[in-house]
Amino acid sequence: MKIVVVSDTHMPNKAIQLPNRLVHELTTADQIIHAGDWQTIDVYKNLEQYAPVSGVAGNVDGSQIKELFPDKTTICVNGFQIGIVHGHGMKKTTEKRAEEAFETPLDCIVFGHSHIPYLRYAGKTLLFNPGSATDKRKLPFYSFGVLTVTEEIRAEHIFYKQKE
Repeated sequence: MKIVVVSDTHMPNKAIQLPNRLVHELTTADQIIHAGDWQTIDVYKNLEQYAPVSGVAGNVDGSQIKELFPDKTTICVNGFQIGIVHGHGMKKTTEKRAEEAFETPLDCIVFGHSHIPYLRYAGKTLLFNPGSATDKRKLPFYSFGVLTVTEEIRAEHIFYKQKE
């Protein structure tokens, strides 16, 4: 199963439409995860045209997103437990807040907030932040992620320079 992972799209403030590089990947997605800071419901409506969407609300999301999505959730894909959380809060790093958001051990935790691509293991849990497809801040590239879930979970970042 191919899961395209996005976070921190901040649309329409940071982009009018989804970047072409992301759309190319969405056309072959089995599922989509959005780790918060969509900013508007239009992002969800656009993504759901490609595949089923799971996600969470982020710290800049309005009431429409918060009505559809919780602050954190867990989904099961091919027997693997994947937690999704935005990762905002006080104290500690975004990674640590994401890791501590879930009480039960998970196979993977997807998070956002920092806009910084992140891929590491904490014990047996894969921690994955796709970065931002539309707001790279001071980083050299925009990014999103792909999780490939078969007998294992593989994660990769897709980096690109142009957000059109």
